[in-house]
Amino acid sequence: MLNHIRKKMMLSFFVAAVLAGCSTGSDTGAVGSLTAAANQNNGTAGVVVQSEVDALLRTSMAQAGVVASQAPPTPDANKVALGRVLMFDKILSGNKDIACATCHVPSLGTGDDLSVSIGTGGVGVGQSRVLGAGRSLVPRNAPPLFNLFGVETLFWDGRVHGSNGSFETPAGASLPAGLDSALAAQAMFPVTVRSEMRGDSGDFAVDSQVNELALLADTDWQGQWDGIMDRLRAIPGYVGLFQAAYPDVATNDLDFEHAANAIAAFETDQFGTFDSPFDEYLRGDDSALSAQQKTGALLFYGRARCSTCHTGSLLSDFQFHNIAAPQVGPGVSPDQPLDLGRFGETGQQEDRFRFRTPILRNVARTGPWTHSGAYTSLTNIVTHYRNPAAQLRNYDAGQLRGDFQSLVSVQEQLNAGILDNLDPTLAQQLPLSAQDVADIVAFLESLSDTTAVSRANDVPDTVPSGLPVNG
Repeated sequence: MLNHIRKKMMLSFFVAAVLAGCSTGSDTGAVGSLTAAANQNNGTAGVVVQSEVDALLRTSMAQAGVVASQAPPTPDANKVALGRVLMFDKILSGNKDIACATCHVPSLGTGDDLSVSIGTGGVGVGQSRVLGAGRSLVPRNAPPLFNLFGVETLFWDGRVHGSNGSFETPAGASLPAGLDSALAAQAMFPVTVRSEMRGDSGDFAVDSQVNELALLADTDWQGQWDGIMDRLRAIPGYVGLFQAAYPDVATNDLDFEHAANAIAAFETDQFGTFDSPFDEYLRGDDSALSAQQKTGALLFYGRARCSTCHTGSLLSDFQFHNIAAPQVGPGVSPDQPLDLGRFGETGQQEDRFRFRTPILRNVARTGPWTHSGAYTSLTNIVTHYRNPAAQLRNYDAGQLRGDFQSLVSVQEQLNAGILDNLDPTLAQQLPLSAQDVADIVAFLESLSDTTAVSRANDVPDTVPSGLPVNG
C-alpha cells in the first residue's frame, strides 16, 4: 500500500512539472516522460500513467474554456437548398466567371489551396488557377468556412462584427435590416469587391454582355446588391427556389439579404463539423487521441502557450494579434505592399499588422496558413512560433508556388514595422524542440472531422443560371 502511494506521488510530481512547463530533459514529450517515471518506479501500470495524462489534459482544457461543441439548430431545408446553388453559381459575379465556391472549394478545406486568392478573370481551380491578364491578386488568404455558426467577428481584419441584428460592416448605415447572423452579413461583401467578384469598370462578362455591376460606384452598396437580385429574378429556377425559401415575401420584394441568409444557412448546414477525434475526446473517450496527440495537446495548452489565443471549442479568442507573419501578395490598398490588418478598420496604432485569430477546426485541411498564406505546411507554421522575429527575417519563400515567390515583401523597413508591434505574448522565444513541433502538429491533426471529407463531394452538377460549376 505504501509503495502504491509513493508511486502515485511520484507521478503527480511529474504531472505538476509538465503542467508548469518544466523540462524533463527528454524530447519524448509529456506522455513519454510520465511513462519513463512509471518505469523508474517499479513499473507502475500503463493504465495509471494514461489516466494521469488524461486527468492533466482535461484539467488544462477546462482551464482554457474548452467544452464539447454542440451542433446548431438545423437550418430551414429550403434556405439550405437555395444557398447551395447560390454558393456555386457564377451569376453572382460581375463577369459571371467566379462563384463563392471558386475560392472556397469544399474539397480543398473550403479554401483554394493558394496563399492569396485569384479572383475574377482567373482561370482554373486550386493550384491550377492562374491570374487573368491585367488582374490583381486578392490581397489575403481565403479563410475557411468551418463552424462559423454563431461567430460574431469575421474576415481577417474583423470588418464584419455583431449579433442579434446589429452589425458593424463596411456598408455602415447602408447595410439592410433582416440579416440572420454575422455570417449572413459577411456574405453580403465578396460580391462587392472588384478584385474578388465584381470586376472592373469596362469589363465584359463571359456572355459578352457589359458588366453592369462594375459600372456602379464602390460606395453604391444597395445598387450592387439590387443588380445581382435583378439577375436572379430573371432566372425562373431562382424564382421558384426563393419562393420556397421565403413563401411570405413577394418576388419583387426579395433583396440580397435574403440570398445572404440562404448562403449562411448552407454554410451552417454543410460546414459545421463536430465529429473529430478532438470532439470525441471532449465527450469523454480517452482513446480518441493517440499518445502523441495527447503530448501535443499538453504542449498546446501548456508550455507552447498556443491556447493563450486559441481558446474555447473553436480554438480562437476572436481577437487580433500581430504574430509577425510574412507578407505575401499585394497587400491592401492604399498601403501596398503593406497589409496593416485591423489598423485599416480602427486607425489605432496598436492595431498595425494585427489579424484575427483563426479558428483551428479542420486546420490540417485549410492551408496555406496566416492571413497571407505564407506557410504551406503545419510544421512550418508551428515552427514560426518558436521565434517569430527570426522566422520573419529569415523567411523561406521557396515553400510558395513559383509565381508567388517574388511577391514576398522582405524590406527591412517593413519587417521592422511589423516587429515594433509584435504581440507581447510572442516576444520571448519558445524552447520547442523538433519533436515538440511534431507533437503539436499531431494534436492539430486530431481537429479534422472525417465527415467534412464526405460532405466536400456534395457539389451541384448544375445551377439555375446554366453557367459552369466551379470551372
